[in-house]
Amino acid sequence: MNAGEVMSRNPIAVPAEAGLAEALQLMFDHHISGLPVVDGKAGLVGILTEGDLLRRSEIGTAGQRSRWLDLLITGRLANEYVRTHTRRVDDIMTRDVVSVAEDTPLTEVVRLMERHRIKRVPVVRDGALIGIVSRADLLRAIRRLLVTEPKTAASDETIRQHVLAELARAPWAPHGLTVDVGNGVVTLDGVILDERMRRAVRVAAENVPGVKAVVDYILWVEPHSGMVFKAPSGEES
Repeated sequence: MNAGEVMSRNPIAVPAEAGLAEALQLMFDHHISGLPVVDGKAGLVGILTEGDLLRRSEIGTAGQRSRWLDLLITGRLANEYVRTHTRRVDDIMTRDVVSVAEDTPLTEVVRLMERHRIKRVPVVRDGALIGIVSRADLLRAIRRLLVTEPKTAASDETIRQHVLAELARAPWAPHGLTVDVGNGVVTLDGVILDERMRRAVRVAAENVPGVKAVVDYILWVEPHSGMVFKAPSGEES
């Protein structure tokens, strides 16, 4: 999937020349924690988020420094004064905005979110804001796909082949597992050398369309001690 498929269109934005009170009211009214900032032609010029507003003189969080340090970094202090005291959006907004195009894969969008520790990524076309992908948009896409997942019936052999194919694609999957299917119930048997594989194999089987339950008879052999651990009573999920 790409950004254009999940983005919120016509996102709430604030003009760069707007006052801070106006921007905050928009955030409260629409229950959002960040606003794209645009110029007169809807061009993206910045973003205003909750993080930009943590240090403010109004609530006594602007912070203080020692007098001798003030003499060394007066330019930085002047900049901080603006950020903690201004009432204009364009003074406090983040100007170096991370943005993407409509066809940017969601894998890249998520990578940017994680790398820059941000909750939303504006989507632009020719420099103009056309949408935004937030964490909430990603969650809505996940829910939509889970709810609309096809419930088509599949034969036991088809289910078995799909489980085997999924395990064959997984670099973590153990070799030599036995997979049997009867009336939609998948039975797993074999040996693993890492207990964490058990849950991963179970999830791989559960996600195959048509699976009603998974029964686990896999043995875990602890490599260092050689001790053997069974699944709890042929665990079924």
